[in-house]
Amino acid sequence: MTEHVRPEPIKAIPVRHPGRWIATAVILLFVAMFINMALTNPAFEWNVIGQYLFNNKILEGVWATIWITIVAMFAGIALGVVLSVMRLSPNPVLSNVAYGYIWFFRGTPVLVQLIFWFNLAVLVPNISIGIPFGPTFVSWDTNSVITPFIAALLGLGLNEAAYMAEISRAGIQSVDEGQVEAASALGMSRTQTMRRIVLPQAMRVIIPPTGNEVISMLKTTSLVSVVAMPELLYNTQQIYARTYQTIPLLILASIWYLFLTSLLTIGQYYIERHYGRGSSSGSSQSFMQSVRRNFFRFHQQPPTPPSSTLLDSNSGVR
Repeated sequence: MTEHVRPEPIKAIPVRHPGRWIATAVILLFVAMFINMALTNPAFEWNVIGQYLFNNKILEGVWATIWITIVAMFAGIALGVVLSVMRLSPNPVLSNVAYGYIWFFRGTPVLVQLIFWFNLAVLVPNISIGIPFGPTFVSWDTNSVITPFIAALLGLGLNEAAYMAEISRAGIQSVDEGQVEAASALGMSRTQTMRRIVLPQAMRVIIPPTGNEVISMLKTTSLVSVVAMPELLYNTQQIYARTYQTIPLLILASIWYLFLTSLLTIGQYYIERHYGRGSSSGSSQSFMQSVRRNFFRFHQQPPTPPSSTLLDSNSGVR
């Protein structure tokens, strides 16, 4: 009788990536050179940055930046959802009006819109309430109504609504129409179908670009400095116009923008994970686990060996 010898287990050796290690070394070299330059170059004036980092005027600008971002995004999301519903409406008037709005506000620079709203009094000296083509009940001077904050809110919010309308429309259209028809067959109203069937699934498509829009909005608020809105960049400019310490104060503003966008990025990660539950692409890792995986993974994970139940003691494979 022939004696069967059990084969030795396979020793899988990871594939070497010398090019990856060389690229890493070159990048680390450039990073070290930049850090050395930043620490040894006196023009950075890190002491000035530390002096003004928590200055009251800077903190007031940070709070104004956060406040404008929240209000403008809220207005943009609310109006964008309305526009997306109008855009998908079978009524040609509503659909075309929504299309025209999106076309106009996406086609003109937000900086131009901000300056336009700030100078609205040139076109409309007074804002009034009354009967169209009839008597006026009450009237206000436009310059007293369109303050820098209102001009910033109009410019940013109305522009953002055009983008959010397209994002919302794409999310709604990503849901299979068969589910809407099934919901209607079950007797659900249009509102119930939208709230219980369509929107929960559309959120997976809507949330990631909306998070990007929030981060973009936070940085775009720096444009409202042209209408003398005292946000972070405007207050920073006021300080360095007096002290002539332009570079360190611009670095200070960048530090605050990076800090705020980092917080928003973490929030976006957890919101995406929440709405991604149950999908094959949903990640169960925490934010820090994801960061460690992306920054400290130099080797690909070795392939998972086949289950032992598939191995045969005689020939290896059943």
